[in-house]
Amino acid sequence: MHHQFVFFMKLVRITLALIMAMTAMQALPYDARQCQGSLGPYTAPDSLVAAPDSLTPVFVNHLGRHGSRYPASSYSATTLRRELSRADSLGTITPLGLQFAAMLDDVISRSNGRWGALDSIGMAEHRGIARRLARQYPELVHNSAAAASATYSPRAIMSMYSFLHELAQCDRTITLSTTSGPINSMVLYPFDINEHYKAYSRLKPWREAYSHWVDSVAPMTVRRLLGDGYQITDSAARQLSIIEYYNLANMEAMGMPNDYMPYMSLDEYNRLWSCFNLRQYFQHTANAFSEVPAQMFAGLVQDLVAAADDALSATNRNGKRPTLQLRFAHAEVLMPVLSLLQVPGCHLVTTDWNAVRDCWHDFNIVPMAANIQWIYYRAPSGTVYVRMDLNERPTPIIPGRDDIYVPWSEVRRHMLHCIEQ
Repeated sequence: MHHQFVFFMKLVRITLALIMAMTAMQALPYDARQCQGSLGPYTAPDSLVAAPDSLTPVFVNHLGRHGSRYPASSYSATTLRRELSRADSLGTITPLGLQFAAMLDDVISRSNGRWGALDSIGMAEHRGIARRLARQYPELVHNSAAAASATYSPRAIMSMYSFLHELAQCDRTITLSTTSGPINSMVLYPFDINEHYKAYSRLKPWREAYSHWVDSVAPMTVRRLLGDGYQITDSAARQLSIIEYYNLANMEAMGMPNDYMPYMSLDEYNRLWSCFNLRQYFQHTANAFSEVPAQMFAGLVQDLVAAADDALSATNRNGKRPTLQLRFAHAEVLMPVLSLLQVPGCHLVTTDWNAVRDCWHDFNIVPMAANIQWIYYRAPSGTVYVRMDLNERPTPIIPGRDDIYVPWSEVRRHMLHCIEQ
């Protein structure tokens, strides 16, 4: 009887261990690279997908995010560093906190005078994208014209010049023209002038839902740094933990090791990523609270359509056919455009925030140097087809359809319908 009981208890322990393992697997859906979210460097495709031989490329509409950069501002590093300094002065800081403080000192030292600036990794990312485009479509680069525009952000401008420099290196017959600055804000960066979005940003109708998610999901990992005796509310500890996450997730993009493991588990990394991911979803895509974040980019979609129409029917003043239209902006531009166009995996209107975590992933949509390319091909019949690549990987263009090559007339109708809505 005793042996049976021992065997039974062993069986129970094994069963519980299996259940715990399965639960852990469910709790850890994403790896460390993915958990960097939109703060992680660009991952180039292993290979490029060639179009059928019957299709001849004639034009590329490119919309890209700036490349990897130093932290966008000093806020995250200095905010957490200030709390750690206070914990140190109170004598509560832990050895792990001292280690994190030293790392933040390194971040601040490297970034001073460079906050938000494109770094060498970001420049290389854009050179790589340009080089692959030139190799994939040499007929669109040789003896042709490329028009490029960027927002007023220096990192977007430097991304544009890194890209164009590589194009010129690949083929010096190309003619390049550029614009940058506030002149492009109406189309590329309307945040400061769109009154509907300014009201949405001020009112934050999603604030309560987001706060509930953070309270339910976010671990208080920062307590391991500040120490048990440090007086801080749970709410403040969760917010500081998200800031801790931001500092860790941005490390690789600025050329530093992304070693989160001394500070949090992979499960905690996942949970903090889900908070950052949900906030971006609320701020920059169509959602259950408002369509405004996506609708404000109707002008950019209209400009993309007009550029294609012009390129497919006209030549520029020096007689060279325009073959590349290049735009350089930000994650908060690509996210709403993809949402507005209802691209699969990029558009989700729901009140189930678990679905956002499971189905809408900033690491797939807008890593550093993220890009959308609409490639136009002419068939022997004269029909123009379009393929859309998201981060240099073909993706369906029209919701509910799996076809990759779609007649421009149908894509054009879909794009215009989205903005008319």
